[in-house]
Amino acid sequence: MKEKKYFVHESSYIDDNVEIGEGTKIWHFSHIQSGTRIGKNCVFGQNVNVGNNVTLGNNIKVQNNVSIYEGVELEDYVFCGPSMVFTNILDPRCEFPQRGKEFYVKTLVKRGASLGANSTIVCGNTIGSYVFVGAGAVVTKDVPDHALVTGVPARITGWMCRCGEKLPLSRDTASSETGTCSRCSREYTKSKLTVTELK
Repeated sequence: MKEKKYFVHESSYIDDNVEIGEGTKIWHFSHIQSGTRIGKNCVFGQNVNVGNNVTLGNNIKVQNNVSIYEGVELEDYVFCGPSMVFTNILDPRCEFPQRGKEFYVKTLVKRGASLGANSTIVCGNTIGSYVFVGAGAVVTKDVPDHALVTGVPARITGWMCRCGEKLPLSRDTASSETGTCSRCSREYTKSKLTVTELK
């Protein structure tokens, strides 16, 4: 029998037809449903549910009490804070159930994004690379790369370095400026709603 190169706690359930990458750890009371593809070196906390046919990248960290539904895709290095919420249907009704892929609205979370505790990502939106969604925020539209968004509904309140430090750039969407991260010294330029790391 081939040795597993990942860890699954004995209290968790892994359905058939699931791929789990080397070094991944799945902790207590979690459920990974059929058709899911999980990359390498991911960590899933207690009580995590991953729906059918979900694709997850490498080095993802999912904290306790998170459900990742069909239609959601996470790229590498995404952080999902405790009890944050994804949705996958815009107009759910118990009386008129909507089942099947044709009803699921895609959500994409790009590389390096952090989704704070108790935040909600309404389906149909793209969360850009290295975005930081503040705790409790409700995201109702696309978020550009490196944005810091907070509040209900979530609005841009700053800009973030890839290392997680807030950048010295104004939240004014009209201005163009440059700034350097005080933690890692990466340099960025901002023009309207685009923040780009300088090489």
